[in-house]
Amino acid sequence: MQSLKMPDVVRHPFRLAYVMVALALCVALVLGAATPVLVDLMNGSIAKVMALPAAMLFGLLLIYDRKLTLLLIVALRAGADNVLELTRFSLGGYMVGIGGVINAIVILLAILLIFERPKVMPRPAYMAWVPFLLITAVGVVHSPFVGESVRLFLQQLSYFSLFIGGYYCVRDQVDFRFCLKLMVWSSLIPVLYAFVDIALHFNGEFRLRSTFAHPNIMAFYLTVIITVAFYLLKTMPTKNTLGTRTVLVGYLLLMLLMLLLTKTRSAWGATATGFAVYALLFDRRFLAYMLVMGVIALFIPGVGDRILDLGQGNEVATYATLNSFAWRVYLWESGLSWMSPMNYLWGQGLQTFYENSINFFPLAGNIKWGAHSVYVQLLFELGAIGLLAFLWQSLSLVKQLWALVRIDKLAAFSLIVIIANFLICSVSDNMFYYLSYNWYLWFVIGAGCALGRSVVLAQPKKAAVPPGTEH
Repeated sequence: MQSLKMPDVVRHPFRLAYVMVALALCVALVLGAATPVLVDLMNGSIAKVMALPAAMLFGLLLIYDRKLTLLLIVALRAGADNVLELTRFSLGGYMVGIGGVINAIVILLAILLIFERPKVMPRPAYMAWVPFLLITAVGVVHSPFVGESVRLFLQQLSYFSLFIGGYYCVRDQVDFRFCLKLMVWSSLIPVLYAFVDIALHFNGEFRLRSTFAHPNIMAFYLTVIITVAFYLLKTMPTKNTLGTRTVLVGYLLLMLLMLLLTKTRSAWGATATGFAVYALLFDRRFLAYMLVMGVIALFIPGVGDRILDLGQGNEVATYATLNSFAWRVYLWESGLSWMSPMNYLWGQGLQTFYENSINFFPLAGNIKWGAHSVYVQLLFELGAIGLLAFLWQSLSLVKQLWALVRIDKLAAFSLIVIIANFLICSVSDNMFYYLSYNWYLWFVIGAGCALGRSVVLAQPKKAAVPPGTEH
């Protein structure tokens, strides 16, 4: 007679599989008990109630496959702003939602990738970011507005995390092109929803924002996707059919039209500058194409008015009579003159421009205003040292991307243009707050730096010459 054996779970209760099952059961029991409380806290909103299960799903996916989780976020985040806004609720006076959970997952994902493969990213890639992030952290400690400053710092940390993600996703040109194609696919939801936005809201004052919280975010996101799509078009393998090329050309023209409808002038200028430099370096015919596009743009309702608006309202009177650039200049002058000279080195602390604008800006009208310039914001909040660290970051990344010139000049040019666009738009806009745009920007820059790194590693090393044998 065969003797009865004790179940394996009794003999080895602490095996990982059994522990995970036990934890899952405990979590299920806790969630089941907490569901009535959660529903009451969310005021019965289905979208808010679903936020927690959705966040848990992302967490499980993170455990299952980190790279897949990252790529899924890249594919879907551009079309998610409106949905994520529905999941926000007040907790302790701060608005939270699944968007914040996804931000935390992105940061955690980057940490896990670094621990799993610590040697993938070289020291120069870290050193491009670390000085600025450290000074930003000091700005948090120095700031009297702890909650808002921590939020902005975590946003900056998430941008670095996407850079890391892009770095870890690319080992060769095949991976690089895949990441770029995924970014173009991410634009499908915003582009399609743009037609809904136009149908519902189009009038003389209309500015296209599609799935984003503000037209500027849509515009700056398009500057990245247009550059990426143009690169894919110009480097498309010869085996691709004429139909594929025609579709991509049509899609590019559609995105350019949507960029015009955002009425974000800095994005127009950055994109036009990029195409103009491309024409001078690679193909002069594009100067003619740009001229035609410029003439067409003048006939789009509201576009010509946005251009002509800068020619009037340049004297300080009231906000109603100032054009947007003159208003910005007055805001900058007011903020910088309000600063103590002692703070020009280290700044007032993170988020102090926005919070104090109601005190120093005569045209504030009881509204808190962002600096509308990354450079002014940095000088005000982090001082000259913070501004220099930010410029060092851009210069260092451009240097790393330059390695791509050896194998793909257009890739190097396109990615440097994306950074240049960011720097141009930073003159007059609150670029740090546009999370979706920054995620795609830094993901593609990380992917490009990884490809540039592969070029450096592929170079044959010179054999050492023994002393005294030189000729």
